[in-house]
Amino acid sequence: MRILIKKAEIITMNPAEDIIYGDLLIEDDRIVALGSDLENTDYDKYIDASGKTIIPGFVQTHIHLCQTIFRGQADDLELMDWLQQKIWPLEAAHDQESIYYSALLGLGELIQSGTTTIVDMETVHHTDFAFQALAESGIRALSGKVMMDKGDQVPLPLQEKTSDSIQQSVDLLEKWHNYDHGRLQYAFSPRFVVSCTEALLTEVKQLSDHYNVMVHTHASENKGEIDIVQRETGMRNIVYLDHLGLANKRLILAHCIWLDQLEKQIIREKGVHVSHCPASNLKLASGIADIPEMHDHGTCLSLGADGAPCNNNLDMFNDMRLAALIQKPIHGPTSMPAKTVLKMATIGGAKAIGRDHEIGSLEVGKKADLAILDLNNFHTYPSAEVDPISRIVYSTTRADVETTIINGKIVMENRRMLTIDKADVLQQANRIIRQLLKRSKQFLK
Repeated sequence: MRILIKKAEIITMNPAEDIIYGDLLIEDDRIVALGSDLENTDYDKYIDASGKTIIPGFVQTHIHLCQTIFRGQADDLELMDWLQQKIWPLEAAHDQESIYYSALLGLGELIQSGTTTIVDMETVHHTDFAFQALAESGIRALSGKVMMDKGDQVPLPLQEKTSDSIQQSVDLLEKWHNYDHGRLQYAFSPRFVVSCTEALLTEVKQLSDHYNVMVHTHASENKGEIDIVQRETGMRNIVYLDHLGLANKRLILAHCIWLDQLEKQIIREKGVHVSHCPASNLKLASGIADIPEMHDHGTCLSLGADGAPCNNNLDMFNDMRLAALIQKPIHGPTSMPAKTVLKMATIGGAKAIGRDHEIGSLEVGKKADLAILDLNNFHTYPSAEVDPISRIVYSTTRADVETTIINGKIVMENRRMLTIDKADVLQQANRIIRQLLKRSKQFLK
């Protein structure tokens, strides 16, 4: 299959930061040509992108698809109350069907807003059905079942035996890792130190080494969480993870708001990846991560929306804008320029999952993961004499995404979803959340 996209503004995000005005040719799953001289090229599908903009697909490095169906159910709470009063009881109520439709609901939103790759953390059970939704949707993803073998405030269905948590994770990895020539991959996903025994975390480190796969967890999101970890281990979060050998290039840490200088040094020197989730951090009143300092010291930074009940949308445009704006009153107007933020949303996310050689920018030989934007709108004009990247970060919205291509396949065209039945997912979501709310009452403390 050869797809020729003509006459677009192409924001490549390549090392030279080129912006090309011309054409892009896709063959099978890869970009095979970029430029303005592709007139006589053979193709199976032609897309006229005159006056439109092509960007690399967004890479979101912290998502909870299992929580999408909880949107609007846990507003105006801080982290631990949010987990204990709302999220954990609802996760405990999940069944196979609800996991599947929650995933599809989130995936539809992600694809419609230009996200082509995610790092996803599921709940304790039924993760196989989330992987089924991922497979059907066409998205690129790392995902894993959450691991929780500790905690007396956790509903019974979420309390695991260490051996069961490990075995189920390995079973899922062996079934789904490298599915569809690597489009889906597995990541071990211990929830956070508060929910995991040292035995589990030590085994996760060894398994990550053995299988050469990523570890995805939360860290230093909330001051109360840090107090618990210090009381139980005598160390702060990042120091403890480093003590266990987990602080390395295969570790993705969501949030990292409350870090001291030693922890920042460990993250930097060990090559740990930080997923910044500004909307979630604001909504849960967790705080504002010191992203400018980490950026200035060379930390690998990326962006994630987190889950729908702590953000209420999964829109990278929203999180890019917030990531830029929230730092300016603290660090000055130039502290997080648009270009830095767009890098975090694209090539930064690709680096975080070790795939920047394949995705994150539009270059010949890379995977064809991209979004076509129609910026011919009141809120994005004038376009003359305006920095195109500034326009993307500060003015563009998810409604401007017209077409999304992942792995060389069109998954949304002219705002019409091709891999997900929108009407069915919306109908099922309303039915299922009513059931979950009823079932979750038995798990409230």
